[in-house]
Amino acid sequence: MPRISSIFRPAAFFGLNFLMIAIGLLIPKVAAGQSSSRVLEAKWEFRAVSDTDHADVKEWHAAQVPGVVQTDLLRAGLIPDPFYQDNDTRLQWIGLTDWEYRTTFQADAATIAHEHVDLVFEGLDTYADVYVNDQVVLHADNMFRHWRVPAKALLKAGPNTLRVAFHSPITSMIPKVKALPYILPSVTSHNTGNEENIATAPYTRKAAYQYGWDWGPRYVSVGIWQPIRLETWDSLRIESFHVQQQRVGADAAQLNAQLEIEASRSAAISVEINYAELSGTALPPVRQTVQVDPGINRISVPIRVANPKLWYPVGYGAQNRYRFAATVRSGRDVAAEASLKTGLRSIELRREATKTGKSFEFVVNGIAVFAKGADVIPFDSFPNRVTPENHRQILEAARDAHMNMVREWGGGYYESDDFFDICDELGIMVWQEFMFGGDMVPGGADFQNSVKQEAIDQVTRLSDHPSVVLWCGNNEIETGWVHWDDRKNFQASISPSVRDQVWQDYVVLFHGILPGVVSLYGNSVPYWPSSPSANFEDPPDSQTNGDMHYWQVWHALAPIEEYTHQFPRFMSEYGFQSFPEMRTIRTFAKPEDMDIRSATMQDHQKNHGGNERILSYMLRWYPEPKDFASFVYLSQVLQAEAIKVGAEHLRRQRPNTMGSLYWQLNDCWPVASWASIDYYGRWKALQYYARRFYDDVIVSPVAHDGKVEVYVVSDKLQPVSGQIRARLLDFSGKFLTEKTQDVQVPAQSSAVYLTLDQKELLANADPKKSFLVFDLEIGGQRVSRNLFFFDTMHNLDLPETVHVDASLENSGGAYAITLRSPVLARSVYVSFGDLDVQTSDNYFDLLPGEPVLVKLKTPASVSVDQLRSSMQVVSLTDAFPAAPTMH
Repeated sequence: MPRISSIFRPAAFFGLNFLMIAIGLLIPKVAAGQSSSRVLEAKWEFRAVSDTDHADVKEWHAAQVPGVVQTDLLRAGLIPDPFYQDNDTRLQWIGLTDWEYRTTFQADAATIAHEHVDLVFEGLDTYADVYVNDQVVLHADNMFRHWRVPAKALLKAGPNTLRVAFHSPITSMIPKVKALPYILPSVTSHNTGNEENIATAPYTRKAAYQYGWDWGPRYVSVGIWQPIRLETWDSLRIESFHVQQQRVGADAAQLNAQLEIEASRSAAISVEINYAELSGTALPPVRQTVQVDPGINRISVPIRVANPKLWYPVGYGAQNRYRFAATVRSGRDVAAEASLKTGLRSIELRREATKTGKSFEFVVNGIAVFAKGADVIPFDSFPNRVTPENHRQILEAARDAHMNMVREWGGGYYESDDFFDICDELGIMVWQEFMFGGDMVPGGADFQNSVKQEAIDQVTRLSDHPSVVLWCGNNEIETGWVHWDDRKNFQASISPSVRDQVWQDYVVLFHGILPGVVSLYGNSVPYWPSSPSANFEDPPDSQTNGDMHYWQVWHALAPIEEYTHQFPRFMSEYGFQSFPEMRTIRTFAKPEDMDIRSATMQDHQKNHGGNERILSYMLRWYPEPKDFASFVYLSQVLQAEAIKVGAEHLRRQRPNTMGSLYWQLNDCWPVASWASIDYYGRWKALQYYARRFYDDVIVSPVAHDGKVEVYVVSDKLQPVSGQIRARLLDFSGKFLTEKTQDVQVPAQSSAVYLTLDQKELLANADPKKSFLVFDLEIGGQRVSRNLFFFDTMHNLDLPETVHVDASLENSGGAYAITLRSPVLARSVYVSFGDLDVQTSDNYFDLLPGEPVLVKLKTPASVSVDQLRSSMQVVSLTDAFPAAPTMH
């Protein structure tokens, strides 16, 4: 069998002797010595090859590469929509079946004449045997690795066959797992997909969420999920090209352009590095002559950039980037080229001793950054369906909500290059986790070596992205081992020596192998062992050390107000669920399904008892909603209000707390979940709220010991001067009292600037019919508003009837709505049925007599009559049956 090595894909390649061919997209036919190519399309087929009751799938059908078997079956009309109603429960046979893919591609004599012809597999999911002209060339066993197969000796001029046989990640692993002396507990143990209830996920290097999660369906996929390339080269090729940032400051950036060159023979070569700002003029190139020998040659070219333009997170400076290009010449001929984009910045995870523990803050270019954002999960149950447009839509929504960080959760897959390119462009920092979603890991050299090579592939691939500011070992494995009941039960069921070995396997991987890879290949990005963790200095989920996940609110049904009793150094997970909007629900449900207890609604709620939990919390704050649509609307309002309590509290605690990442930003299918943006990219109430509570400067009132303490929180790098205006109104708009306070707000600060006594405020006011309005004005402009109520909505006497007047206007082809109400209208929501209309704001409070202008973004085909006929405006009281008072 030919030698197989793992590779990573450089940013781009050009040159006479280095030709890349994407099988499944285009297949060039190249004559030796020519830089041009002729491209052909490859047609793939697939079929089932193991026993199944579905006879039609044993025939060959057209396939799409890259892709997975579920989407190929759907495209061929062999299965129904996997997301409709509870179809996922009837499609589990797919993951228990073995599958085979095949194609034929042409290689001409000129291609075969090259000294080296390699097949490069960028991603095979997961257990796969690869055959070239019926000769086995590769046994793959890791979804996240890249594989290089020298194929010259196997190819012939003319047609060549390529066949990939996939084994079920479940059925193929069950005998192996059963033969082990003990079986590791798994997050997926409740949903193994096999009659013997054996969890195979901990032993398989595959996206964990595909085994089912508490927000996503179980679709265990197989397939050629990343491109296959055919590479031809002669004397040398560039294996990798990166720019190591040794020291970056305002005065200069000390860099090393690092190349790994694989050579087939000894030769003297010249290396030229050109670089420039993305939109600027080229700087003088740097050249170096070196000797290469057969095998891998590592070359480092020092570069000094004077007065560099640095990359900053959004809100802290510009997202400047540079382009670097490497040209390798043998004599006068260009042998290979590569290029990349990167941003120059310094990054530090600062952990300094304090009176109460250790700090945990990200410092970029010397600036301590309060991380505002959310956790990100895979964008689809089937990764091949995700497009750069999907990534951009969600990431721009994050940027528009003043988020500067996303946490790439460890139970999915390593995102594609375009995801990180967009984060670089937008200034969104990425907390990047290795793909371990919560299960303890097996030991043994084979597993550990596979993970090490996976880590090298991925860390190297992402090392030039300035947005990547942390590599984290895993999601929740450490805290699970310490705190979760199933892990405690497992530990009690095994001997002390086995327990020690299981823990030692964890330590070897997450405190040895992975930090070693990050140190060697990670371009000075810090490493953190787990989330949450205190780096073994304290138990995980500490309030005083490391990062924290807080789930007593939601999973333990703790009151929402408990968020204000948490004082972590960095909150990297906390969340609250809601349903997506009715337009999204109609994509997977029939009218008769519109009940939280229906089979469809229970199936599209993967957190056991989640629908009932939403209702339980809802009834603590509100009366019972009058119908299903009102429940859906109210669930979003409740979610937004709950996370607002937590997010504003965390921001008020700076600098003790320096991060707020709520769970979660996005969805992988249409579902009731913790997301603030649903599967179709539609904003829930939480996303609109986040744009307010994550703004750079906010006014934030909180009740404390009979007082109302009014904070101003600022992330700005300069001090600001402004004024707090506090008004006490009743729900009809009657003015009761007012107070103003001038404020001088230091840069990057949080403090109380106004304190009001509740007894004094309510001496002549009814707490059930009154509320406080706090406006923060800077330069005469309102920059933040917050309302304060003296009780939960359930106990307030909100107006029985709220009529919101909505006036639709068309100015120069752009539509806008002006909304007014004579009384307080809470949580005003504007919708347009099934029309695709985006609103500039939504789920806001209308103060009596104060108009609000909402701009609309509509497709060109939508008319004003369509908008008028479909427009619906609801407020909080519309969600409940008519009654004299809400309580």
